Order: sequence, then C-alpha cells, then structure tokens
Amino acid sequence: MLTADQVVAAQKANLEALFGLTQKAFEGVEKIVELNIQATKAALAESANHTQAVLGAKDAQELLALQANLLQPLAEKTAAYNRHLYDIASGAAGEFTKVAEAQTAEAQAKFMAVVDNATKNAPAGSETAVAVMKSAVSAANNAVESVQKAVKQATEMAEANFNTVAATAVNAAKTTTATAKKR
Repeated sequence: MLTADQVVAAQKANLEALFGLTQKAFEGVEKIVELNIQATKAALAESANHTQAVLGAKDAQELLALQANLLQPLAEKTAAYNRHLYDIASGAAGEFTKVAEAQTAEAQAKFMAVVDNATKNAPAGSETAVAVMKSAVSAANNAVESVQKAVKQATEMAEANFNTVAATAVNAAKTTTATAKKR
C-alpha cells in the first residue's frame, strides 16, 4: 500500500515536472519570438537595400538580374528559417519526451514493485493468477516501449524528410537563379 508520504512525494514530483515542462515551453516560445524578430529585421533591411538597388537600375536587363539575384538568397533564408523553427520545436518536443519517458519508467517501476509485493503476499494456490498478472504487466511494458521506439523512428524519418525537402527547395532556387542569370 502507498503511504501518505509517498502520495505527497509523487504529487510533488509531478508538479515539479509540470513546472519544468511549462518553463521549457516558454523558452521555446521565446526562441520563436526571437527568431521572428531577427527574420523580420533582416527582411526589412534586405528589402530596403533591394529597393534602393532596383531604383538605381539603369536598364531592364540590370533590373532582371537584380530580381534573379533576389530569388536564391530568399529560398536559402526561408529554408534556414524553417530549419531554425524546426530545431526549436524538436528541441522542445525532445524535452517533453524525456520527461514523459522518465515518468513512464518511474511509474512502471513503482507498479512492478506493487506487483512483486502482491506476489509475495499472495495466498497459496494463486500462482496461476499471479503469473497471468505478471505476464499482462510485462506485455503492457513491452507495448509502451514499442510505442516509444515507433515515435522516435517516426520523428527521425520526419526530420530526414524535412532536410530533404529543404535541400530540394534550395537547389531548385539555385537552378532557377542560374537559369535567370543566363538570359
């Protein structure tokens, strides 16, 4: 049986975990706000510079070259922005996952301790029921581990796909820019 002190300690640990996750969530939001401010400042400065260059263009060919030169850096900066955004989000998700895995492992250990204690104190003749219960607990633990592994694999695959798409977009912008410059 759980004592009052154990229940209080568990609640305290859960609250500390909740406050820690809340802090991590706010840190993620702060990083996103910082990223957006930096991106906005850079975009405004580059827009002003580009506008000045366009206004100073002497002919249509120079104007087209300026526009073509704008495309490649824009695609690369968009890909970099998305990468930073993804890194912030995946970092926050990683923190949540670590805490969830730790909480799950701790809960599993406590539950196994209760099961072991119940097994030791089980009346004679209940060995079959105890074995079925242990088997069910083991199967549940294996299912949780399988889900955790599947989530990690899906996350890794999503990151790989994100990197591929970003690289493809940047390469397409480079190709478009190179083609436009040749004209």
